[in-house]
Amino acid sequence: MEQDLPEDTLTVRGNLRVLLSGLPIFDGLDDATLDAIASACEWLSLPGGATLFEAGEPSDAMYVLLSGCLGSYAPPQGTDRRRALGRVTAGECVGEMGLVSGRPRMATVVALRDSEILRLSRQAFDQVLRRHPEAMLRIAQLTVTRLETSAHPGPRGRAPGPRSFTLVPQALDVDVASFAMELVEALRPLGSVELVWSVRGADHTSHWFHKLESQNDYVVYVADHAPTSWTRLCMRQADTLLLLARAESPAGPWAALGAARDAQLATQRAELVLLHEGPLLRGAAARWLAVQPGVPHHHVRTSADVPRVARLLTGTAVGLVLSGGGARGFAHLGVIRALREHGIPIDLVGGTSIGAIMGAAAAHGWPDEQMLEVFRRTFVDSNPLGDYTLPLVSLVAGRRVSSRLRREFGDVAIEDLPLPFYCVSANLTSGNAAVHRRGELWRWLRASVAIPGVLPPVMHQGEVFVDGATINNLPVDVMREAGRGVVIGVDVGADRTFTTDIEDTDAPPFWKLISSFRAKDRKRPNIFQVLWRAGMVNSAAATLARRHQTDLLLQPPLEDVDLLNWRAFDRAILSGRRHAQQKLAELPPELRARLGSRPPLGAPAARCVDAAPELSLT
Repeated sequence: MEQDLPEDTLTVRGNLRVLLSGLPIFDGLDDATLDAIASACEWLSLPGGATLFEAGEPSDAMYVLLSGCLGSYAPPQGTDRRRALGRVTAGECVGEMGLVSGRPRMATVVALRDSEILRLSRQAFDQVLRRHPEAMLRIAQLTVTRLETSAHPGPRGRAPGPRSFTLVPQALDVDVASFAMELVEALRPLGSVELVWSVRGADHTSHWFHKLESQNDYVVYVADHAPTSWTRLCMRQADTLLLLARAESPAGPWAALGAARDAQLATQRAELVLLHEGPLLRGAAARWLAVQPGVPHHHVRTSADVPRVARLLTGTAVGLVLSGGGARGFAHLGVIRALREHGIPIDLVGGTSIGAIMGAAAAHGWPDEQMLEVFRRTFVDSNPLGDYTLPLVSLVAGRRVSSRLRREFGDVAIEDLPLPFYCVSANLTSGNAAVHRRGELWRWLRASVAIPGVLPPVMHQGEVFVDGATINNLPVDVMREAGRGVVIGVDVGADRTFTTDIEDTDAPPFWKLISSFRAKDRKRPNIFQVLWRAGMVNSAAATLARRHQTDLLLQPPLEDVDLLNWRAFDRAILSGRRHAQQKLAELPPELRARLGSRPPLGAPAARCVDAAPELSLT
């Protein structure tokens, strides 16, 4: 009953005309029209997770959201998962197009927060419009604007990210208080932020929460580990649930989620945060992901990891994507060093072929000196493709590459890397690209570099995998789909390195072939080069398109570096570093701000050591 309503709700209802006049849909209408609309409206309180209407239902009313948040979802097509279409925020209306067109609902609308809503029935809608046609004009204008926006979306930019986060500890011994304070401090450079505990927010209405979220860029709620009324309220207020667990503890369910597996959680994003007591614990991610499958996860070892988590959560992170390109991929090491020198964080990494190997080192957190030492030992000190074999499946046995990957990366799993990481291979069994985010790191790196005809394919669980460069040499699309923020792409692919000055259609006699390879002024491709380049041809057109999906594209000048010239190690690194330094110095202000770039601290330029001729593999 009216007299039982909280005082702030009574105040809003008593000034409904004033409230309506401040909403965009009713902007400019006179007092008489606003009074008519206010008198015809019904007031609804919709708890978070409740459905306002379902797709296919008759369009019997329009709604105006006063506080809270609604989500719009397309009906499922052959699956139980609904596709999110967008959000309705305070001051916006929903359902008006159905009243105008007379058609059934096109989408399902669910409350993402405890929401206060005004309902204008079709009968009241028709009565108001007959008496006040100017209201119809305003609604028609809004409808046309919405249709034009959906038909002609703007240029690619940052999608609206989550603004409210609820921390859900898995057990009582999870130090949720310390993490909450650290997360709030990490969010402060990104905008205004409020931290809400039960002692502060438990007795307030949805209007209080709406005001709190309206006045801040981010709000962090701390739930109880048990399914209390406060926990359920926090979950209803969340854009993203952060499921906190001690990495060392036995994996188990979240009691707070037990009674919440309904439509509410189906509309929310959940992410796992593993809190480590000391160094990263191997195998912890696999144990906990078995309890919460399919959710992204984060490793927090110290407070230094929390700002990265904050950037990933808010869509302000920096993702680095490294292409394949054989020995030209050493330029990735120079790019990584330049990014570090400019203070640009690398928050998540993806790559193909040799870019996957270099990216795995970055995701592992290796310093520059360790990368140089490991990859010089692995690729330069001896030829990784030197274990030739009877060419029934491939020219080389692949044992050298496999053993070196296992030696340098050990038995670490991809999900145990400190930074989120993926690598791409080509699944010959399905004919599709395979994106690897879990499993043995060395194995999927080996698959990502399995050049068809040169290295044997990786066979696993009945499927056959080869070099990812054959299908996606610059997997920027995978990074972009994650929606985590800025995407930097580094493309070292061979656009114009595969040329020859020989006119020929057949292989010459063996003695003549040997002499032609020894001639310094003739360029006859060898079988390694032919197979490697042929494997990359199919993805060349797709790579051109994916370059446009980057926020920053780096293409170091590497025309003088052959795909198989491992001795060009230092030269390729220097080229990558110099190119990245130049591009970073020329960044437009808006992109510089998003990257968090700052001038380098006067680091000396690397010395170019390599001046050797191209390595002969004949």
